[in-house]
Amino acid sequence: MSRWLKHLAFVLTLSLALGACSRMGLAYRNLDVIIPWTLGDYLDMNGEQKSWFNDRLKEHLSWHCTTQMPGYLDWLDRLQTMVTTNQVTDAALQARTEEAEQAIAETAKEITPSAIELLQGLNDQQVAEMNEAFVKDQRKRQAQYLKPSLDQQIKERGERMEKRLDDWIGPLNPAQQQRVVAWSNALGDQNTQWLANRVHWQKQFSAAVAQRHDPGFPQRIETLLVNRERLWTPEYKQAFAKTEAQARSLFVDLMAQSTPVQRQRLQTKIEGVKKDFSDLKCLKAAKQS
Repeated sequence: MSRWLKHLAFVLTLSLALGACSRMGLAYRNLDVIIPWTLGDYLDMNGEQKSWFNDRLKEHLSWHCTTQMPGYLDWLDRLQTMVTTNQVTDAALQARTEEAEQAIAETAKEITPSAIELLQGLNDQQVAEMNEAFVKDQRKRQAQYLKPSLDQQIKERGERMEKRLDDWIGPLNPAQQQRVVAWSNALGDQNTQWLANRVHWQKQFSAAVAQRHDPGFPQRIETLLVNRERLWTPEYKQAFAKTEAQARSLFVDLMAQSTPVQRQRLQTKIEGVKKDFSDLKCLKAAKQS
């Protein structure tokens, strides 16, 4: 499990680092709701549940590796071609974003039946523990992202982005550093809307689980996991659209300001991710069959 999540995180982190697919970045920051089996972080499962969980997990991982990983490799090829041909444009980044959205939706849809089955089998104590874990999660994120002053939030957001970019393209030059600062300033108090929407989703999830034996429960969970945007707050929908546009603009400008050394480093990093995927035993087995 940890190896698979590591490789999935490679793609999601890459998208987040590049700023090309902020939806993928969102997914990376919220794997606990995109991938229901990590609900284990919020639940204390009994022996029978753990056994069922592990068996179902193996099935999902096999499905994901054999059916989804090839698409990730193709996605990386398209991203690499954009960089190689110097065609990093807003339109191209929007296309990569749409592809990422589809990949997330397919995975969420595939595993939703298992999530429903797991949740329907919870007892009241487990549900209470899950809700308590949500509250702790909210407090932790509020302390990290909302407690600092707005100026400090903006500063820290820029520092996080620069650190991610440094890993993928190397140290930023002064012009790129200033562009990251401008990007972070443009997002303003985005943390407020992001966290408010996360809390909003968790409350709806808790309310659904409280009615887990009702006939309409499967549909409610499918909406929560597969069609989450339908449940976003109006404020966050607007904020997220702005976030996506700002992310695309940032990466277009950063690549326009990049040096040959930076572009080569990015190409090498992408090649490394592709190799990690290609080396997965399950993917090799699927190609040979």
